[in-house]
Amino acid sequence: MKLFGNARHSHVMSSVFDEGLPLFAGLNVIPKRSFLTEYSCRIPPKCYPVFMKHWFDAMAKLGIDRGVSFDLDFHTIPYHGDDALVEKHYVSKRSRRQKGILAFLAQDADTRVFCYANASVRKQDQNDEILRFAEFWKDRTGKWPQELIFDSKLTTYPNLNRLNEWGIHFMTLRRRSPQMVQQVYQLPASAWRRIELNNISREYRTPRILDQRITLTGYAGPLRQIIIADLGHEEPTFLLTNQLRRSAPQLIQRYAQRMIIENGIADSIDFFHMDALSSAVAMKIDCDLMLTLMASSLYRLFALKVKNGYLRAHSRHIFRDFVDATASVTIDESGIHVHFQKRAHNPLLLATGFDHTDQRIPWLANKRLHLYFG
Repeated sequence: MKLFGNARHSHVMSSVFDEGLPLFAGLNVIPKRSFLTEYSCRIPPKCYPVFMKHWFDAMAKLGIDRGVSFDLDFHTIPYHGDDALVEKHYVSKRSRRQKGILAFLAQDADTRVFCYANASVRKQDQNDEILRFAEFWKDRTGKWPQELIFDSKLTTYPNLNRLNEWGIHFMTLRRRSPQMVQQVYQLPASAWRRIELNNISREYRTPRILDQRITLTGYAGPLRQIIIADLGHEEPTFLLTNQLRRSAPQLIQRYAQRMIIENGIADSIDFFHMDALSSAVAMKIDCDLMLTLMASSLYRLFALKVKNGYLRAHSRHIFRDFVDATASVTIDESGIHVHFQKRAHNPLLLATGFDHTDQRIPWLANKRLHLYFG
């Protein structure tokens, strides 16, 4: 159901008698709403971290390379009930604080795969979630992540010091106060230098910067602060990093790419319906987020196979071009034959070799799935 891309509350019962959708999922029938509600409630919370580790290892075997740079962010999944145990968090889409579940997401900057997620974050623990992700990566790969990119409210300066001690490069924004902004405006024009940003399609490609070395309470050693003006914002941006030798244009361009994770999260919210907690299918948020993690990875794996510009495409785009198709299904003694109608994107599937792939159906030992493209 996650892969099919419709809102969970509207497509379950209407799809129970669909023959093609269960075939797409490798099932003989789509589970009804009552079963979907019950099975997530039978899974204890301790299973999800273990499952995520196994899924992380499996994705590497399937062909998704592990990157070195990661975009990190929190997302608040709104809750509309009266549960007193649910805390209030900031919801960016509504620009206000309201009750919700705080989820932490880590996305590979190269493949755009969500490689880590946690929906059990409480307020008192949210600052340390970045450390838990680094430890998770070290546990699964044997080495620390090379670079972490995040915004100013994700963690604290002492935790930045921990990342630096572990040899992890990071890049974040510094929370600017009115006094800091006022001091910047008082600087002479000669203190600034103008740079040019490459590989960025935007109007403001020649900002002014002030490159400094500073110290902060809770952080041992120097930090690099790059103050950026003329970047399209009313006030200057304060960029913090422990990468002291990397060029300023490269740092600014890399942080600008971090905004992609916000688009990726928005795509997951919309296509994988992460915010559908009040739907007719009452699913545990831990289970729902893990299914989102899996579905996102599978769409990325499909994009890596198809290529031809789909490496950077959103899941909804991939679904519309390839999955949401009409086909005739024939079942005989030799297997299940699926013949797709003529479509503009079928040559890409043929080039990938899907028409020569016979997939054995697990629940029918002597059956195979054969795909034909018109």
